[in-house]
Parts: sequence; structure tokens; C-alpha cells
Amino acid sequence: MLAGVADAERTGAPRMRLFRRKNKTPVTSAELHDAAVAKSAKKRIHVTPPEGVPISFARASLGSRVGAQLLDIAITYGTLIGLLILVFWMSSLNWTAVTTFFALMSFLIRIPYYILTELMWNGRTLGKRIVKIRVVSANGRRLEPHQVVVRNLMKEAEVLTPIGLFFSLSNTSGWGQLITGLWLMLTFAVPVFSRTSQRFGDMIAGTYVIENPRLQKTVELTDRTKYATQTFEFIPRHLDIYGRFELQSLEAILRQPAEPKRDSEIAATIAKKIGYIEKVAPSNSRAFLEAFYNAQRAHLEQRQLFGDRRDNKFYSAEAED
Repeated sequence: MLAGVADAERTGAPRMRLFRRKNKTPVTSAELHDAAVAKSAKKRIHVTPPEGVPISFARASLGSRVGAQLLDIAITYGTLIGLLILVFWMSSLNWTAVTTFFALMSFLIRIPYYILTELMWNGRTLGKRIVKIRVVSANGRRLEPHQVVVRNLMKEAEVLTPIGLFFSLSNTSGWGQLITGLWLMLTFAVPVFSRTSQRFGDMIAGTYVIENPRLQKTVELTDRTKYATQTFEFIPRHLDIYGRFELQSLEAILRQPAEPKRDSEIAATIAKKIGYIEKVAPSNSRAFLEAFYNAQRAHLEQRQLFGDRRDNKFYSAEAED
């Protein structure tokens, strides 16, 4: 077999495959798009508010959550260390008194900090504001005070207090340190393997941590399709066929990536329906659709100014009834 491969290389003949590959049908762009959408959907959280309209949020990544937590720790413990230095400088406390004061003040500063900031800034501490994440209620309503209190008290029991206990037991109890370490491993593993990236406190309080939604202004299709109207011209009888519903359907298509086969079929259907005589080449299908959208929208807006509201292509039959 190897000799046959060498002979094929010398003669320029097609090289023989050593292994036969299974025949696979080519993957279409629609399938790739669907796969990308499905993958993106796994990273999102769906919340249904009382109005009944589902809202989708991007889950906050574990990296952003850890980053926000480290920033909050730096803020709280930076304040605590500054206060400790001030007290130590103004009084003659021994080391035992200093460590006791540190442990007491860590609770008195840390717990109110997380609760009050999330209450004031609607689910955001200073660290969360910096990394642009926030806490939301799982039921779609406004974040309630009891939810903020519960999730932050659970944070003390899950992470912050066990970490302090782990280091304080390093020289006293090996079993105590082992149990504390196992507990920390469990609490860190829960959000990693949770489908919604919730820790115990979020599950009990009924909250999610999401990326802070960013408002993005979409570009008006009429602004980006003005060039197309110079190529295709439509007369009033072309624009009297369709209504607002069909225009919105066309807009949804134009906001998607171009697909030559789909665009060509839609352009041919519209041209036939409105009686457009000139032939639309497949390569110009997208430009034709954009030009028709631009002209149709302007026509409907003008008609509506005179009280002629056309919801769909059946408006004439409805008017006769």
C-alpha cells in the first residue's frame, strides 16, 4: 500500500487514502447559525416578570464574579486595615486586643457593606459596578430587601467566615482545617456546575447574577438603504399591496445576515406580487429588498398621516366589509 502511495506521488495521480472517511453532508449556514444560537442560549438566563413577557439576560461569568468579589474584599479590608492602624496608633493595645478588634470590625464593616450597597444600587456593590454585573430576582420582580439580606448572610456562611476559620485553625486542629477546606471546595464547585451559575445563597434567596444589560441603539434600515433607492424605482401601485405587518416581517429579514438563496426567493415573490416588471438579478436581490423596504415604509408613513392605516395586505378587503 505504501508503494502505491509513492507511485501515485511520482506520477501525479491522486493520492490514495489510507483510511476511508465517512460521507458527511455539508453543513449549511443556517445550521451553523442555529448551533451558534443554541450555544449562546446556554449562557443566558430567562426571567418572566408579572407582565408575562420573558426577558433574557446574559449570565455573569465566574471570572467577573470572582473579580467583583476581590474588588469588594479590597475595599472592605482596605477600610478595615486603615481603621486598625488609626486605632493602634491612638491607643496602646496589645496584640490579642488588636486581633479581637480586627475580627469584630470585619463583621461590622463587611456585612453592612454588601447589604447596603446592593440595596442602594439595585443589586450592585462597588465591585459589581466596576465589572458591570448585578443581582436580579429570579421571579422577574424588583430585588427585595430580604433577598439581599439572605444571599449576603449566606455568603458569610459559605465563603468569608470559612476562609477566616481555615487560616485560624492552621496551627490548632488538622481535622477542623480539613473539614473547612472540603466545605470551601463544595461551595466553590456549586456555581461552577450549576446550570444557572447560582451559589447556595442565590438558590435560597431566589436570585441570579447577570451581566449588566447594555442598551444598544440599532441602526435605522432607512439610513443604511438610501443608496438602493437610486437603483430601483417603485410607483404607487407597487407600494399599495403590502401593509405594516409585511413591512415588519421584511425588516426582520433584513436585520439578519444576508443569505443569497433566501433573499433571491423573497425578492422574486415580492416582485411578482407587486407587478414589478424589470427582472431582478439574484446578485441584486438584497439591494432590491432594501430599496423596497425603504420605499414601502415611506409610503405607509405618508398614508398614515392622512388617516389611512394599513395593517396588512388584506386591508382593502377589510375596508369593503
